[in-house]
Amino acid sequence: MAKIRNIDLGEFPLLLAPMEDVSDPPFRAVCKANGADLMYTEFISSEGLIRDAAKSVQKLDIFEYERPIGIQLFGSDIETMRACGEIATKAGPDLIDINYGCPVKQVACKGAGAALLQDIPKMVAMTKAVVESTHLPVTVKTRLGWDESTKNIQEVAERLQDIGIEALTIHGRTRVQMYKGEADWTLIGKIKENPRIKIPIFGNGDIDSPEKALEYKNRYGVDGIMIGRASIGYPWIFNEIKHFLKTGEHLALPTIQDRIDVCKHHLDFSIRWKGNHVGIVEMRRHYANYFKGIPHFKEFRMRLVTAFSYDEILEILANVQAFYAQGELVAE
Repeated sequence: MAKIRNIDLGEFPLLLAPMEDVSDPPFRAVCKANGADLMYTEFISSEGLIRDAAKSVQKLDIFEYERPIGIQLFGSDIETMRACGEIATKAGPDLIDINYGCPVKQVACKGAGAALLQDIPKMVAMTKAVVESTHLPVTVKTRLGWDESTKNIQEVAERLQDIGIEALTIHGRTRVQMYKGEADWTLIGKIKENPRIKIPIFGNGDIDSPEKALEYKNRYGVDGIMIGRASIGYPWIFNEIKHFLKTGEHLALPTIQDRIDVCKHHLDFSIRWKGNHVGIVEMRRHYANYFKGIPHFKEFRMRLVTAFSYDEILEILANVQAFYAQGELVAE
């Protein structure tokens, strides 16, 4: 049974990874409805939060149905991160997560995200400051190290546990690898075997099928799995993995109707949260993913990404429904 302080996550929780421009409340809503056990906000810039930048502040929005939910912060200045721990606490999440894993240049080159893997003492001091800033559990997401020669995650895990973090998620790549090559979970397994480590350890990287989830659960002994890219356009993956772990059998693949229903749910929330225009425009990036692998879908996709009204989108989705046999299994 995985627990973060008093947050009971069940026997083997599946976590939705915080993904910039993806894991906003509308996306989280469809993932929660399809089995995600713990979710996080998109990562929030501590500098943006301190400046009261609208985009950063909006990312603090959380909803009761999402619980348990974590707010994820990133930054390069210790005192700014301490202040943001206090701000995030007031937003009422169940926990606060610190991002030491983001590999993108705009973040790492400013000394935040995965850049802290090059300065473990600063990472420890920053984490301690956030832990001291809140009464909530603090967790961390990070990578194996900066590059092949600095895979220091075993030291990181011990030192961060010692100063008070209550769970650790590890992506099985270095920063230099970005998202290329295969994720290596070997060191994640070694951390789980370390008798000093008492906090939950969650593995992340390349889990894109129920079979792989079961294999990695058994091989590396992690307390749960975080899923990122495989959930984009396919929130069904959470319940598919849960069903497979429990029964050894596969759930039926989502039908065209399932895909349309999730699309509408996502679109409706997007409009409610962001307003009509922004909600419709930002939804466009998701259509190709929701209908990925569907034959002859290109024309519908082109219409969806150019539609400007809610009624027009609903009409196109009705046309999709009519074009494909309802109940047909559509994954290729």
